[in-house]
Amino acid sequence: MTIGQEFLKEVDAEFATSRRLIERVPSDKVQWKPHPKSSALGHLTQLVCWLPKVLSDIVHGIDLDLSAGPGYSFEPTEKLLRDFDANVATLRATLTAAKDADFDGTWRVRAGENVLDTSGRKDAFRNTVNHFVHHRGQLTVYLRLLDVPIPQLYGPTADER
Repeated sequence: MTIGQEFLKEVDAEFATSRRLIERVPSDKVQWKPHPKSSALGHLTQLVCWLPKVLSDIVHGIDLDLSAGPGYSFEPTEKLLRDFDANVATLRATLTAAKDADFDGTWRVRAGENVLDTSGRKDAFRNTVNHFVHHRGQLTVYLRLLDVPIPQLYGPTADER
């Protein structure tokens, strides 16, 4: 089994449960924040939807340039789901075709010419999966605070047994 196939098994499970969570984000609450220093619900959801594409870029050796992105916007849940599905499809195709050597290079997070982090692609991929799961966890807290029922992620929740 290739590295890409191993990662595909892991992310497929994470993305299936994540989609069920994203479906529940209320479009009329995307500007809501649990605290003034927190991200808005819509921005947090958008980040969760973008991260599968970042994972694909890691495998291809495409650096993340924080100064070049489109920036956050407030989108309806239906659009966020379409973006998530497209990004997951891109990642699935990338991992299916990936050779082990694709994980040998380096990957950087930068802001323009300012390099913020450099790591091996395999480590960057694993860390970004963890980053994704972290932000999905934040999303569960946001939704709980809005009294939105939380779907099962790894097992029963207070809302779904």
